Amino acid sequence: MFDAQCDLAALVYEPHQDPDAVLRGFALDLNARGLRVVGMVQAGQCADSSLSAVLLHSGEKLLLAQDFDPATQGCRLDLARLQNAGMRIAEALARGADLVIINRFGKRERDGKGLAYLVKRALDSDIPVVIAVGGDHFADWIKFAGGMSVKLGCDRDALETWWRGIRASDTRPVAGSHPTVCKVLK
Repeated sequence: MFDAQCDLAALVYEPHQDPDAVLRGFALDLNARGLRVVGMVQAGQCADSSLSAVLLHSGEKLLLAQDFDPATQGCRLDLARLQNAGMRIAEALARGADLVIINRFGKRERDGKGLAYLVKRALDSDIPVVIAVGGDHFADWIKFAGGMSVKLGCDRDALETWWRGIRASDTRPVAGSHPTVCKVLK
């Protein structure tokens, strides 16, 4: 079940789409409006070991790839570096946030590892979360989120519409309205 006013959103992308550009631009605009966005977006590529992430609350770029080894194939994520990035996000989150952005939902998050704990921590603090989810991982995402998520297309308009709905529900209760499914089950 999906609820358009749920505090948890999946920005679902296909291989030809760039969720990082959408999320990065959105975060920059919110920060420019005086809101506090905490989290990270991916930068660089796995293929050339330039995989990194930009911390949205500080602008710092962190390398996430293991040192390059031409004999290896596939993405070689350095788990210690990912854990370090997660700790930095958790510290920033402890100082308050209006929105948390997580760059990817992948195998580690599916298994309850990686940055999954940040999603729970933010939602437990009533802070909305948006996370990029590859179309091929969406079924895993639904299981992880217990169906309590809104599915967004990978475009700025979808993200803005969701955000306006979240902000409106947080600031102006509508007379005669009922709480959302996400709010009730939270």
